[in-house]
Amino acid sequence: MAESQIRIGFVPEHFSTPIYFAQKYFGLDAKLIPFPSGTGHMITAIRAGEIDIGIGLTEAWVAGLGKEDTPGDGGYRIVGTYVETPLCWAISTGAKRPEITSVDSLKGSKIGISRLGSGSQVMGYVLADQQGWLSSSPDSSAPYSDFVVLQNFANLRAAVNDGTADFFMWEHFTSKRYYDSGAIRRVGEIYTPWSSWKIVASTALLTAGEQGKPYPRLMDVFAKLDQGVQYFEAHKDEAVEYISTALDYSAEDAREWLTTVRFSSKTEGVDIKVIMKCINILQKAGVLKEVDAAKTELMAEEMLVKGLAAQFPA
Repeated sequence: MAESQIRIGFVPEHFSTPIYFAQKYFGLDAKLIPFPSGTGHMITAIRAGEIDIGIGLTEAWVAGLGKEDTPGDGGYRIVGTYVETPLCWAISTGAKRPEITSVDSLKGSKIGISRLGSGSQVMGYVLADQQGWLSSSPDSSAPYSDFVVLQNFANLRAAVNDGTADFFMWEHFTSKRYYDSGAIRRVGEIYTPWSSWKIVASTALLTAGEQGKPYPRLMDVFAKLDQGVQYFEAHKDEAVEYISTALDYSAEDAREWLTTVRFSSKTEGVDIKVIMKCINILQKAGVLKEVDAAKTELMAEEMLVKGLAAQFPA
């Protein structure tokens, strides 16, 4: 790999604030590339060699590596933990969709998603599993009539109002401004049963360093992100100012979000138990093929990189 500036994909929402601080105050030497359409788009980009590192949603990264049709070596490995807390996915429909009264009324409807393989699609299956809409019977109907690919949040909002889709799921605080304005209507919510954001590195990046040792530029990214997180924790007022001026949130919502989120103080490494739990739930939800416990553990190990901190706890 050429020694060019490292390219980091991220979602330009409130969760990106420590990344911004890492670059502004601690010299994170990286080209930050926004992916407003989310983690599914980052998976495509990292496999195409367009980014070296991605910071996105746990369930999308795990599903991307766990599916039977994963191309080649998968293109990336899960190497770090960015956010320790679960994500609250808000379930939304159009402002004037009186036929949609509750989560129960969404069975068999059209779900809007950003991309195939995105968190917005994966969590659709998790929702269906929690609601009892999935069946192992080959004759049973699918939980939704269609997955409508809409690329980004703006298109999703438009689609539930014009009938292209019936509902979609997106992060709570990103959606809240549009509830407050009356543009869309909240139907319910669902939390991820795992810590919500992970860091991945391309397999090209991981094999670029000295054999058997972590790529030094990846380790530098971890160090700078740790500093960005520490600064974020110590400067909440500045975080609110940034989120409410540079991003699409009110100061009030930014402050409320701060009470719900906990970033990882050490971004290097992943607890394999978190990945195994995610795999197990995605298997139950029908996103991944069910296998026995030994194969599930092996699948989890193959998604990670041995030698990074906290990767394989005792």
